Amino acid sequence: MKKLVIGVAIVIAASTMALLFVKAKSADAGASGSSGSAGKVTAKSVYDFTLKNSKGKDVKLEEFRGQVVMLVNVASKCGYTPQYEGLEKIYKQYKDRGFTILGLPANNFGAQEPGTDEEIQEFCRLNYGVTFPVFSKISVKGDDKHPLYKYLTEKESNLDFAGEIKWNFNKFLVGRDGRILARFDSGDKPEDAKVTQAIEQALK
Repeated sequence: MKKLVIGVAIVIAASTMALLFVKAKSADAGASGSSGSAGKVTAKSVYDFTLKNSKGKDVKLEEFRGQVVMLVNVASKCGYTPQYEGLEKIYKQYKDRGFTILGLPANNFGAQEPGTDEEIQEFCRLNYGVTFPVFSKISVKGDDKHPLYKYLTEKESNLDFAGEIKWNFNKFLVGRDGRILARFDSGDKPEDAKVTQAIEQALK
């Protein structure tokens, strides 16, 4: 009888642990974004996602609702890294009109963002005087791709501007309603006319 009771207790304990594990995984997924079964993105806009700032604190992109936002996957040791200067320039030019830039460090291409979050912040500040938000490092490609970048690059959620990120400093322009308005490649400088014209149009 005693063995039976112990056996039942072990089964109950194991079931409870499994349930807690599932709940924890679900909560963790919800902190990053909205994905359905088989990793399918179910988000309706970029506002449905959460990023971590350089201190590890969750930041809901809902906080940027009503602003025009440029999302950029950045890196510190890339040939395009000097674009930080142009990004800072257009940020200062348009921020008072409701424009912001979110820098998203990623080490996916050539291991060109190897530093810690703290080192990345210091690099941006000392070398380019960056004042726009630069978040904690994420992945923008591969099996560990952040849910936000699944949303940005998959046809099911972004038909007009889908496609894998091919290198650092790809730029997505997001309207005040969270809708993706434009995408610019690494070679498109932030201060290029086609970029600033798109920003101007979005700010109207």
